[in-house]
Amino acid sequence: MNKFQLKDVNLWYNDFHALKDINMDIKAKEITAFIGPSGCGKSTLIKSLNRMNDLIDGCKITGDFLLDGENIYGNLDINALRKRVGMVFQKPNPFPMSVFDNVAYAPRVHGIKSKFKLNEIVEKSLRDAAIWDELKDRLKKSAISLSGGQQQRLCIARALAAEPDVLLMDEPTSALDPISTAKIEELVIKLKKKYTIVIVTHNMQQAVRISDTTGFFLLGELIEYNNTEQLFSMPTDKRCEDYITGRFG
Repeated sequence: MNKFQLKDVNLWYNDFHALKDINMDIKAKEITAFIGPSGCGKSTLIKSLNRMNDLIDGCKITGDFLLDGENIYGNLDINALRKRVGMVFQKPNPFPMSVFDNVAYAPRVHGIKSKFKLNEIVEKSLRDAAIWDELKDRLKKSAISLSGGQQQRLCIARALAAEPDVLLMDEPTSALDPISTAKIEELVIKLKKKYTIVIVTHNMQQAVRISDTTGFFLLGELIEYNNTEQLFSMPTDKRCEDYITGRFG
């Protein structure tokens, strides 16, 4: 079952053609990885899935981005879209407030006032992000005081608190040490039982370890898109093979 369908997607930043004729189906409750050298379009594409590129001057997009069959660039309210499609960035970006208030932020924005309900959501989100036991006695502490790995799991909990269907992750472990990276990878594998996950990664081993499907991008084009095991063991395009065997990139 497809969560997202992209049809003939093109994106320009002023005169620069950043995405070229992208067609892809992203399956529900799977992990889809985007790989490719820097500047190949993978972060541009993931940001288009919840309209982050709307904020950039001179950005023009054509084609269809269908989420459960509905075009996200049509009449869909952008706040409703971002509730359904959460985002976790490369560098942990907790708000300068308490752990509790970080996670309760989205539910409050969406009108939840009950202290009991907020407590429930905060605990569930922190549990889902595999960090409740570490933070349950520190809920009133500033989120800025946490370690980098804890901050990133807190940011995942904050995204989960909005109860999204899809979680977008733009290089979520690139600023973290190997132990924190391993924790986030374990967490992402658990989360796919409930969420559709799209992850941009520079780390090809990470794509192999956690993703079901991988797309290889080069110069704004989707060169190859396949089952991860197949793409890494038997790539059909020479450029993909050269990239994954380290001949370029």
